[in-house]
Amino acid sequence: MSNPAPRPRILVANDDGIFSPGIKALAQAMSTFADVIVSAPDVEQSAVGHGITIRRPLRFKHTASAGFGDIPAYRVDGTPADCVVLGVHLTGQPDLVVSGINLGPNLGDDLTHSGTVAAAIEGMSLGVPAIAFSQRATPAGEYDFAPGAAYAARLAQEVLTRGLPPRTLLNVNFPARTPSGVRVTRVGEHRWEDRLVTRHDPEGREYHWVSGTSTAPDAHDPDTDYGAVEAGLISVTPVRIDLTARDLLGDLAGYVPQL
Repeated sequence: MSNPAPRPRILVANDDGIFSPGIKALAQAMSTFADVIVSAPDVEQSAVGHGITIRRPLRFKHTASAGFGDIPAYRVDGTPADCVVLGVHLTGQPDLVVSGINLGPNLGDDLTHSGTVAAAIEGMSLGVPAIAFSQRATPAGEYDFAPGAAYAARLAQEVLTRGLPPRTLLNVNFPARTPSGVRVTRVGEHRWEDRLVTRHDPEGREYHWVSGTSTAPDAHDPDTDYGAVEAGLISVTPVRIDLTARDLLGDLAGYVPQL
């Protein structure tokens, strides 16, 4: 009698913190077909990007009180990327890294500062296929993670079977309402136009609060991540991390001053 195939190993991270309901929904969905380990920040680390901690030690603590049941869960006093580094090196190489489900979408230029996406980038940089999951809130600020988590499990199984090309991850965004479909999209032009709010503390000292307005010139283009989510669809975007502007290499070589 042949032995059953071993279950895949999945590392689950996020940037909203280990007590976020989104990561619980994602970890539980993954546990239906895989052995799951959670490694997440002990406090919210939204918008920290791909920062890593190099000037102080990090703590990696098992956290039974986080509400994951039989799933081993560890909290890290660092960034989402730190969580993936420690999770991989201290618990063993996983077959897949998944991040999320983030409280709020990560669309367009948000990818550059998203801690959720950064966790997936760190997994990818360690040679592990990776997917980032995020969800838009309802106008009342509420979330129903059940449809997204169920879809995340299906997509994860496909990626485990098919793999992803090197230096490529998937960025997935769920709409606020029950999705009406799925669309493979490109990264849109969604961005934040920053503005400063200047105030004074009780001692009269000036401080500044960075605020901003969300803009999306292609909000109604269903081929973009923002447009798909706006239309009530699940957006699945392949993201390749290659920062070289290859189309400029030849021209640049022609006019860069030489020594």
